[in-house]
Amino acid sequence: MKRAHAKLWVLCISASLCSAALAGCGVNDTEPAAGTQATAESAQTETPASESTQVSTEAVEDSQQTGGIYVEPIEGISDDFIRGMDASSVLVEEKSGVKYYNFEGEEQDVFQTLAEGGVNYIRLRVWNDPYDENGNGYGGGNNDVPTAIELGKRATEYGMKVCIDFHYSDFWADPKRQHAPKAWEGMNIEDKCDALYDFTKESLNEILDAGVDVGMVQVGNEINNGMSGETKLENVTELLHAGCRAVREISEENGKDIQIAIHYTNITNKAQVDSLVKNLSDNEVDYDAVGLSFYPFWDGSMENMQRVVELLQERYGKKVFIAETSYCYTSEDGDGSGNSLVGIDDLVDGYPATVQGQANIIRDVFAAASEAGAIGVFYWEGVWLPVGEPTADNSPIWEEFGSGWASSYASDYDPDDAGLYYGGCSWDNQAFFDFDGHPLESLNVFKYLKTGASAPLAIDAVPGVDVTCPVGSEIVLPEMVDVIYNDRSANKQSAVSWDEAQLAAIDTKAGGVYEVTGTLESGETVVAHVEVKMDNLVRNPSFEDADTSMWNVTYEGDANPTDYQEKTDDAHSGDIAFHFWSEDSDMDFSIEQEFTDLEPGTYQFFAYAQGGDVSDEASMELYAVTSDGEQTEPFMVTTYNDWKNPTISEIKVTDGKLTIGVRMKCNPKSWGTVDDFTLNRIGD
Repeated sequence: MKRAHAKLWVLCISASLCSAALAGCGVNDTEPAAGTQATAESAQTETPASESTQVSTEAVEDSQQTGGIYVEPIEGISDDFIRGMDASSVLVEEKSGVKYYNFEGEEQDVFQTLAEGGVNYIRLRVWNDPYDENGNGYGGGNNDVPTAIELGKRATEYGMKVCIDFHYSDFWADPKRQHAPKAWEGMNIEDKCDALYDFTKESLNEILDAGVDVGMVQVGNEINNGMSGETKLENVTELLHAGCRAVREISEENGKDIQIAIHYTNITNKAQVDSLVKNLSDNEVDYDAVGLSFYPFWDGSMENMQRVVELLQERYGKKVFIAETSYCYTSEDGDGSGNSLVGIDDLVDGYPATVQGQANIIRDVFAAASEAGAIGVFYWEGVWLPVGEPTADNSPIWEEFGSGWASSYASDYDPDDAGLYYGGCSWDNQAFFDFDGHPLESLNVFKYLKTGASAPLAIDAVPGVDVTCPVGSEIVLPEMVDVIYNDRSANKQSAVSWDEAQLAAIDTKAGGVYEVTGTLESGETVVAHVEVKMDNLVRNPSFEDADTSMWNVTYEGDANPTDYQEKTDDAHSGDIAFHFWSEDSDMDFSIEQEFTDLEPGTYQFFAYAQGGDVSDEASMELYAVTSDGEQTEPFMVTTYNDWKNPTISEIKVTDGKLTIGVRMKCNPKSWGTVDDFTLNRIGD
């Protein structure tokens, strides 16, 4: 999960442009706009209610279509290329009151809408037992086998194949965590292999017997660092043998050609992925395809993705596909729970947070994957919508139905993540539906991949400008800014006139963050985010350097409740933060840094902190100690990602000596991180 801080794309749509283009150009409409429905619809055949309703997901006619988005056709993409969508959250969304609509504004089964949009494959995660001892769901979809059956039958009804993604865990499995199912805890590797084999066969038999058209099965999910509680590669390999054998036997018994996939991520580490796939080959694991996660905002360039795809195909002779990808269409949050991808620091250059920007990047991922020889792409959770309003307390609904990413009931099973951060959906701005359940025009990118689609030329976005100016220097704003159109071949730079009054009001003698508005020749506006930056005198202020010797950590008791934690989700910036947590004991600790040669003058000192589960008796304070005494600023962390910014703004240093730090006394099971310590000289 990446996080940006207070910098967002500025979306500017010209009022003089055709209003019919608005729905396809990044405006977060809550109602479908007239005139945006594509003229060429996928064929639909009416059948009796007792029969399957097949919606054609074949490519539309080999001529460019007219719709609400502009799509460049992909040369050479095959008709059977997987145009996939993970839709694991649908059932709990519907139970929570979410409604899905078609492009005419009518309520409709979301699987029919996906099929009409060109999706031909549905991916469904499966957890073993995502419930606590009282039957309360862990959240994130509560994706047990019955859920997969119900969703898989609906996907099959509308002509889409299904990929079953076995996590072999009771909750999320990914590079950070690969917990064994509760029922498998304490098993040796032989017994665990038997249990995995049995679970795979029994579950897959149930799914097939229910009439789900399973075309692919994933044996594990993002298993780079382990699987089902096993971290030794030889043990993971044994589990893979058991899972693949089970799928192959079921496939043969049912006379079906079910492809077996093994899923990895972190493809920027090409050597690791290559080593893992080589291990499969060396140990003769019986599988068909390698699935790769590729999120363009996290996982490097498309060129690197292509190199990994090509390498694995050429070296090991296996099919390769993109198992997960996504992108946002807005920077807004729909449920008040915070999003993984939010602002300018997270976005990929050239792809604004608009409906058209979402369509463009997904089209480009498909194009790059197809060119590299991949067999398809799955979009991750394009149907996971917000439950409730962003200003409301939606936790009772998330808890009851499991429509948030995690519920509090998952705390015992997953204490390090769900136990700390349970809440709503972090993905709602990456869906292919708006917050009210109406499909976005970007959904149609799936059916336009081969033919392309045209739309009235319109400005899609004018990206905001970031300008940094050292204290005491002149602010220089750019004379030209980028303008992004729905048809990217029309992209250009435009001259901009900046607001002189706003510019003149900036005090360059002191640090601060400002906004200056600019006007383009065509009348659109753009915002420059100007930071007048003072020198930060703290050494290794955000702990990104391995050498932390300049920091002095003290604590009461036998065990140190702190560490330098590498976890991007918990850092204010970068990947590392100073972290505290104790299971059983009260905590009493401090972290500080000493200076002996500062220039005489006035200084300000601040830091950022977040955390939770802190009792009323806890004490937290920022402090600064000079030869004249100590100054403190109390604060209190409240909840995940609610960053506090305690500041001491007038510190007089006369002899060069200063000690700055944070001290805390807090209860067991409280937790949090402190990051980005900053010390600036602000005057004489």
